[in-house]
Amino acid sequence: MPLSEHEQRVLEEIERTLSADDPKFAATVRSIDPRIYRRRRLLRSAIAGILGALLVPVGILIRQYEIAVLGILVAIGALLYAGAIWRRRARGVGRPKPPRRRFLHRMEERWDRRRENPG
Repeated sequence: MPLSEHEQRVLEEIERTLSADDPKFAATVRSIDPRIYRRRRLLRSAIAGILGALLVPVGILIRQYEIAVLGILVAIGALLYAGAIWRRRARGVGRPKPPRRRFLHRMEERWDRRRENPG
């Protein structure tokens, strides 16, 4: 949902105040790139997945099946985490999503349009 004009002005005023009070912090905040954080998260997820996949055969070889099960859980968790990151990227987080309209709401709109324009 986009900000109203008043909210936008307040946000700009806060940004100006922050820049005046602590210019180094303001520059740091402006320079944050979400792509870098996404890559780091994906890298952590890949490392955790590899670690989990390695724990499975190690647990089986040393006959500690709890370690093998833990490895499976870590690998699955890393896969789910990577999938969530990937979905957020594909969805385009940061872009406003169109509001979801319910079926009945759409039907009411169609009914109103038919009543307004009968021909």
